[in-house]
Amino acid sequence: MEEDDRPLLKGDAASKLATEDLGPYSQDELAARIGLLEAEIVRVEKHRLSAAAHREAADALFGRKE
Repeated sequence: MEEDDRPLLKGDAASKLATEDLGPYSQDELAARIGLLEAEIVRVEKHRLSAAAHREAADALFGRKE
């Protein structure tokens, strides 16, 4: 997918990061940024899985709405 084709959410921090010029950053700064982004991905994935489990439990208890 081309960079310009990616869906962007209004006010989404990730979309703002995606447009930032990375030219001024050193290799060490870029490596640190990658580490922070990888940690954020882990945090978001953990939350997504928790939300999915919560939804599955609710669907099992109340039945799935279609």
